Amino acid sequence: MSFAHFFEHLPWITIFGLLGNTISFMVFLSPIPTFYRIYKKKSTEEFQSIPYVVAFFSAILWLFYAYIKKDVIFLVTINSFGVFIETIYISIFLIYANKKARMSTVKNLALFNVFGFGVIVFITMVIAHSTRTRLLILGWICLVFSLCVFVAPLGVMRKVIRTKSVEYMPFFLSFFLTISAVVWFFYGLLKHDYYIAVPNVLGFSFGIVQMVLYMMYRNSKPIEKDIEVGKTKEPSCDQIIIEEPIKLQPKNTQNDNVFAIQIPNLNMLNDDQLMKNIAHNDHTPQISVAG
Repeated sequence: MSFAHFFEHLPWITIFGLLGNTISFMVFLSPIPTFYRIYKKKSTEEFQSIPYVVAFFSAILWLFYAYIKKDVIFLVTINSFGVFIETIYISIFLIYANKKARMSTVKNLALFNVFGFGVIVFITMVIAHSTRTRLLILGWICLVFSLCVFVAPLGVMRKVIRTKSVEYMPFFLSFFLTISAVVWFFYGLLKHDYYIAVPNVLGFSFGIVQMVLYMMYRNSKPIEKDIEVGKTKEPSCDQIIIEEPIKLQPKNTQNDNVFAIQIPNLNMLNDDQLMKNIAHNDHTPQISVAG
């Protein structure tokens, strides 16, 4: 048998299915350093739970799709593992998140995995009567939420650009997502299943963008938090001290009781010192607003 003949008869669907499972397995494991950091610091810091909630929901959807279609065993194996590992990630996040982040995660879980999945099951199993219609409806839903898995990191990408820091965008997650998207695209293409193939085009694109951002900002000095939100620290009224006595000089007005307050050296303030300095003067100033 010639090499070309052997090449033509290779079981490419099986090969890409195995590769897809292997690489997706690495994708699911790539957040382990992130969650180890969360465990060590006992805080989720500024990490977001939405990518893991959406990934969990997507894995459940693909399992449901495989249950209806029957002949996509590679979707069953990898997404079963996905449900298992994402459950662990979300549980760790809930344990160490602050109250606001925890409530947001619980709301997203209820929205996607309880209400959303319930509606989808109802539509596909009760309203749709034929397998073809069910696959059409569920295929489009899976396609949309697979796109959401790849779009979910957009918030992190925005944060990277704003802060010039890649601290909260793990490189290996972006890398394995990109490779996984390529493999699953060819698997879907060979299976003539465009619900699998199409989302991975966007997945590959977003993966490339994330890696480019990582290379651009990996050595950048992060912007300080106060600068990031566009604020500067200003002293409050109880933080200014007067180093020299306040001098009251008459203003050039018809009212001799109006004085201008001159503060020679205004640093950090103290209300007691301010009142003491004012008390040393002979006149009580009247406060007037120029109109």
